[in-house]
Amino acid sequence: MGRVAPVSRPHRADVLIAVCGLSGGLLMWLAGLGLQAGRPFGAPWSALLPLAAMAALELLRRVRPATAVALGVVALTADQLTPGNLATVVMFTDLAYAAVVYGTASAARRVPAAASLVTVAVTIGCLAWLRPAEALLIGVVVGMVAVLPALTGAGVRTHRVAADAARLRAEQTALLAEMDRAQAVTAERSRMARELHDMVAGHLSAIAIHSTAALSLDDPAASRDALGVVRENSVAGLAEMRRLIGLLRTAEDHREPAAAPALSGLEALVRLSGANAASGGLVCVLEDGRRSRERLPAPVELAAYRIVQESLTNALKHAAPGPVTVRLGDAGGVLRVEVTSVYGGPERPRAPGSGAGLVGMRERAVLLGGTFEAGPADGPDGGGVWRVRAELPAAEGMMGR
Repeated sequence: MGRVAPVSRPHRADVLIAVCGLSGGLLMWLAGLGLQAGRPFGAPWSALLPLAAMAALELLRRVRPATAVALGVVALTADQLTPGNLATVVMFTDLAYAAVVYGTASAARRVPAAASLVTVAVTIGCLAWLRPAEALLIGVVVGMVAVLPALTGAGVRTHRVAADAARLRAEQTALLAEMDRAQAVTAERSRMARELHDMVAGHLSAIAIHSTAALSLDDPAASRDALGVVRENSVAGLAEMRRLIGLLRTAEDHREPAAAPALSGLEALVRLSGANAASGGLVCVLEDGRRSRERLPAPVELAAYRIVQESLTNALKHAAPGPVTVRLGDAGGVLRVEVTSVYGGPERPRAPGSGAGLVGMRERAVLLGGTFEAGPADGPDGGGVWRVRAELPAAEGMMGR
């Protein structure tokens, strides 16, 4: 705890202490209550000068505590040369207390030590000058006036420092908790945004493309087929939305959420995507080259499923007529997912894209500690191929590295 910030004027409590101390001292003086007799300045009024000085120093107990206690020692010494006043001594003890509580950290250490040294020195001096019993009594009085208030102030200051430290730790803990909460909310929002995009984008893209085709074709049969695809994707999209709502239900509903998509559902996904893309000349194929068909951790299967789903959606929106191939493989505890499609073909009805799909696929791979890349590549026949490739750690110990 450092120095208390200086103020421009005395604290109102300090003014009250000064007024009370001065008033009490005046009442004792009027009543003729002095502390000693036979002093060099024996006139009764002489005790009022140290009293007034000590009361004035009380106004500085918070503003300039070190200065106040230093001048207080001078005033107390002067009081010993007069008939004395108990109020002067009491106000000095308050200055010693305030010097420790409101002063600097170094002053808080020096004042009790200095008071102890003065007490020892006065006791030794009195032992050499007076009788032993009287010397010990004077030492006790000096200790009560100087050491006891300083030690009391040190204890109060220690408790204040501990309270401030505890308050600071509590504020920091609350701040960290709020930061963790905000990060958790942000992460959950990002996860739900990816999930919503991947679940609905493919169906809405198929709806947009086939509804455009239905509006632009004069062939009733072709329009009827396109509208059939629109209806099928509308129903599937609605089912996906219901599944997502099921995941968001609270425990009060007492319902089990729907199972998350897994690799076992890729065949149906590719088949549905092939039906949606057939009118555009796309042929969707699944090539599962995994050596082990054991079930992988749920986050890995969900990420792989969503990456394939979004890649097929992008192919439906942007690919040229030709094969759309989904390849799965595994090696060294890593699941490899690759989706290739032809690009650069003639224009046909397309659905608009925002680019969020690529961002979401990359985030899914990175969150699991995997890698992701998407871009043009050379096809086996030298043509242009758009390739999406992801490598996802499939072992529990490897995820998140």
